[in-house]
Amino acid sequence: MGALQYFCKMFIRKKKNSTGSISVQIVNKIGRKNKVLKTIGCSSVPEEIEKFQKQAEYDIHRLFGPTLFDSPLIPAITELSNDDIRIIGPELIFGSIYNKIGFSIIKEPLLKELAISRITHPGSKLRLSEYLRDNGKRDLSVYSIYRFLDKINKKYKSEIEEISFKHTQRTLNNNIGVVFYDMTTIYFESSQPDELRMPGFSKDGKHQNPQIFLGLLVGSNGYPIGYEIFEGKTFEGHTLIPILKQFEHRFSLQKPIVVADSGLLSKDNIIDLKQKGYKFIIGARIKNESKSIINKINEYDWKNGMSVEIIKPDGNRLIVNYSDGRAKSDLFNRERGLKRLEKSINSGKLTKENINNKGYNKYLQLEGEIKISIDYKKFNADSKCLTFL
Repeated sequence: MGALQYFCKMFIRKKKNSTGSISVQIVNKIGRKNKVLKTIGCSSVPEEIEKFQKQAEYDIHRLFGPTLFDSPLIPAITELSNDDIRIIGPELIFGSIYNKIGFSIIKEPLLKELAISRITHPGSKLRLSEYLRDNGKRDLSVYSIYRFLDKINKKYKSEIEEISFKHTQRTLNNNIGVVFYDMTTIYFESSQPDELRMPGFSKDGKHQNPQIFLGLLVGSNGYPIGYEIFEGKTFEGHTLIPILKQFEHRFSLQKPIVVADSGLLSKDNIIDLKQKGYKFIIGARIKNESKSIINKINEYDWKNGMSVEIIKPDGNRLIVNYSDGRAKSDLFNRERGLKRLEKSINSGKLTKENINNKGYNKYLQLEGEIKISIDYKKFNADSKCLTFL
């Protein structure tokens, strides 16, 4: 093909998948071939698809807009994006912010490089090693980065938290009236547990791997306050009160309103929060409420955006909010899960071992001693989908 015949065109594509969902993608048409540069997201909910469309419109200019390499005469170069250009602007800008926050007091250049790379080129520690090398900064092995992370946790954790908290205070004008707490699990490929890395309930589904729990406390708009690491077999509900007390003491927090998800909702936690004078907003699940509360919720003629306050017998306020978008999304996921179960049953692949509460297996039931079927009553009951706090 002659150079003058070569052409490329970038555009946003909505691709319909076999499941009925829509994938929003940024595509580069090179000659007669389409190359997917980035998939923004996939959904069957119109509102979410519209959000993905807007994000794609933003990203196509930010990541793949005009570059120094644009030329219809050089095919190999026209495939490059802005991310392929080596620049120092982000390091000048974010480096200045890093210093202004106060982190420059820690005389560790690698800490600064770690922080900036998480903003400009987020990825694995192996990717970070490649990024540092490719940008002419330093030739550092991934193992050296892992060892430095241990050094950060042992030597600089308290200092980093102190600097972060003071910046959060300044940013929020000393008004830290609300704190948000969440936990996640981080698993390790190693099969050898130790006193910290232990098998436990994994949010990544890696129950066979040793893991740790990471608890993060932030203020309004996600400004950091602090974090704590717990051993892998810890029950996440047992971490909320200790970490609140720890940071309240360290930073003189005046009983902030605590916001957390339903994983931390337990009778003991609520009693502790009340006894210690905390106000709280904790996520809840309709299926975990009493039958009388569920019946009361189902009495309403729910419409999108509608909210109702229900006073529970223990005096707590239950704020129920209905979302059409969430209902459609959950219905799509349930029906997709149901189709997979029906396909597996028809193929005869399911056994007694599949009767559990993992994912959509909760709809399975055992008939007699050998026949497995789907509990459609249980499936239909879940169609009354409400998102609420």
